[in-house]
Amino acid sequence: MLRRFSSAAVAVLAVAFLCVPPASALALPTPKDLTAFLDLECFKTNPYQPPATTLTLRHINPVLGNLPIETVTLGQREQLCVPVAKNTQMAPSPAIDFIKYIDLACYKISGTTVTTGLVLSHLNPLFQTLPRTQISMNTPQQLCVPVIKNNAVPPADVLALVRHIDLKCYAITPNTPLNQQLSLRQLNPVLTPIIPTHGAQVLYARQLCVPVQKAGDNIPAQVFDIVRWIDLEKFDLVTPALPTVTLTLRHINPVLAGLPAEQATLTGASQLALPVAKNGNLPPG
Repeated sequence: MLRRFSSAAVAVLAVAFLCVPPASALALPTPKDLTAFLDLECFKTNPYQPPATTLTLRHINPVLGNLPIETVTLGQREQLCVPVAKNTQMAPSPAIDFIKYIDLACYKISGTTVTTGLVLSHLNPLFQTLPRTQISMNTPQQLCVPVIKNNAVPPADVLALVRHIDLKCYAITPNTPLNQQLSLRQLNPVLTPIIPTHGAQVLYARQLCVPVQKAGDNIPAQVFDIVRWIDLEKFDLVTPALPTVTLTLRHINPVLAGLPAEQATLTGASQLALPVAKNGNLPPG
């Protein structure tokens, strides 16, 4: 009798265990929440030339959908851009869970001058009251692609989004100064214990980085509807001396996943990328 009872109890427990629902997936942020709080501090790196790689890029933001598809060759790595928070700001949940894993390695490219006039407005609440600026988007200079640092892989739900963020950075004119003094603190777990919170003076606008899709990268529809709204304006930055950091970078976008790991030494912060909207086309949400 005792044996039969024990067997029945085990069976009931087994069924109960199997019926426990799996942990729910992390909710995707709205395009508005992700973009408005996406600030990237861009560090110069030691020179590195990846293996010969050509990529075909198409614009995915609605404002630039008429620009032609272009094939580019990855040149020398110039920067690593990492997520930071300004002053006492913190992005809302769940956006912060994604933002803190957006690391972009920026490589030199060349391409066709597009001379496209745009009106830019700041999305982050700290700068929303600043006047709009009229710019000309000119020649492509960099392609910034997603990487991970020191094999610190994001949670699966986060990786499924951040691996598809590719930004094509164009030189812009005029180079209007922002003239803002900020405090920046690191958000990614790899750098938070290494690079301290520090002051930063934000100076001249240099580039507009706009979202593109690489041929062969099949972006899920829900992810596409978010990453297509990521527009970042890069400004020159002056900071105090910061620790020199050496990292191992690995590509996470499916098209570039076969490239070898790279060693990158951060030699100083040079720019800050801030979220903007083009021609009043605001991210949904």
